[in-house]
Amino acid sequence: MSAWSALLPDGRLHLQHGPIDLIVEAFGAPEAVRAAYARATARFEGVLPALVAELPALRSNTPGVLRGRVAQAMADAVAPFRPDFITPMAAVAGAVADSVCAALVAGGGLSRAYVNNGGDIALWLAPGQGLTAAIAARPGAPDRLRIAHADPVRGIATSGRDGRSLSLGIADAVTVLAATAAAADAAATMIANAVDLPGHPAISRRPACEVSHDSDLGDRLVTCAVAPLPAEDIATALDRGATFASALQARGLIAGAALFLQGAAQVTGPLLQQPVEPRLAPV
Repeated sequence: MSAWSALLPDGRLHLQHGPIDLIVEAFGAPEAVRAAYARATARFEGVLPALVAELPALRSNTPGVLRGRVAQAMADAVAPFRPDFITPMAAVAGAVADSVCAALVAGGGLSRAYVNNGGDIALWLAPGQGLTAAIAARPGAPDRLRIAHADPVRGIATSGRDGRSLSLGIADAVTVLAATAAAADAAATMIANAVDLPGHPAISRRPACEVSHDSDLGDRLVTCAVAPLPAEDIATALDRGATFASALQARGLIAGAALFLQGAAQVTGPLLQQPVEPRLAPV
């Protein structure tokens, strides 16, 4: 199967190859946008074959030396979390978005741009520019997040047990802001794992290899179902995740995180606590 690309009716670019599905948008003069989309398409064509060539290593907790640029970015993104178990696959969606976004903006002439890989987003902003992204609704808080050029955020990622990948934790979702999409992707995975109640009878778990035979998690127990929890247990689980997220923020690994579980939420980082104007165009 070869890579596929098409312009959507609203002018955005759709790129798809196997499990990778991107929505790309650039802002600028029409000729600059056309050139940007051509660069993004050309870069995208080689991404999946390069990842497949190194897939056994990318699914390993000790991947060794990796050759491809995206594979190397994945390994770099997960390295700060060791010795905890994490494979480069925890950063694959974000690293792909980062790579295509870098090609998208390489020729200049744009004011802003983003690459959305199933909710894991790489973005680029010229001085004075900003973008607004929709995130999961937080009780009593806006569901839009404004990122400006001066903010230390160029990546947004979401993980959790209801996402595309398996999770060791019980968070419905964890959205993370970081300097790159790969860094946000890896951190979201680990924070979602930290939102947990080990041994709780309301939580059903199975070995990852029984849920998905090719999972990089092997026989580690992943969350399959969570029955309704008492408010105090929800608070305990979110506290564990938020404590871990705050530690990552103190290390400079993330700019903030929003954690969600059964209608409750906790937020770290000033960007996620500020209201934004609802009329700004979303990412």
